[in-house]
Amino acid sequence: MAIATEPHPFEPFLPAGARMLFLGSFPPQRRRWSMPFYYPNWTNDFWRVMGLLFYGDRDRFVVPGEKRFDIDKVQAFCREQSMALYDTACEVRRLQDNASDKFLEVVKATDIPALLNRIPECRMLITTGQKATDVIVESFGCEEPGMGKNTPLLIQDREMVFWRMPSTSRAYPMPLERKVQIYATIFSRN
Repeated sequence: MAIATEPHPFEPFLPAGARMLFLGSFPPQRRRWSMPFYYPNWTNDFWRVMGLLFYGDRDRFVVPGEKRFDIDKVQAFCREQSMALYDTACEVRRLQDNASDKFLEVVKATDIPALLNRIPECRMLITTGQKATDVIVESFGCEEPGMGKNTPLLIQDREMVFWRMPSTSRAYPMPLERKVQIYATIFSRN
């Protein structure tokens, strides 16, 4: 029996004036969400990384006393920082019943040029994990940057800087503080 495909549950978050586009692979199953937005899994540290990096507070985006992120604070922060968010896959097949990228088959990759057409000031493409990085490298035939590094990328005559960041999943074996240090390199050059 064929495994059903799953369409992306979120619209791209593309605020006016966005200068950077963060691309993960695909959201986890809905049962793992702590909010209906990007990096929704309570055990994914993306919003903790941003909280530590910008405010010195890993719980900056956590609803006090609850195991969920504050979507209003998260979206306001993204607008303030000119951050757009989406994923490199807009349709997937889960080969196992979990959130692991290892068991995620990309059925339809995201049309990155179409996204970029909607955010004309964007000049940075940032992947947050290996699966997302692989999709960009395959889609554009570009060089894969080292972890925390970047490489130039030309997309429809637009000069971009392609950054590869570590996954913020706790399954990725790197201390939170080290992830914060690596993510800081993006913002120090923004």
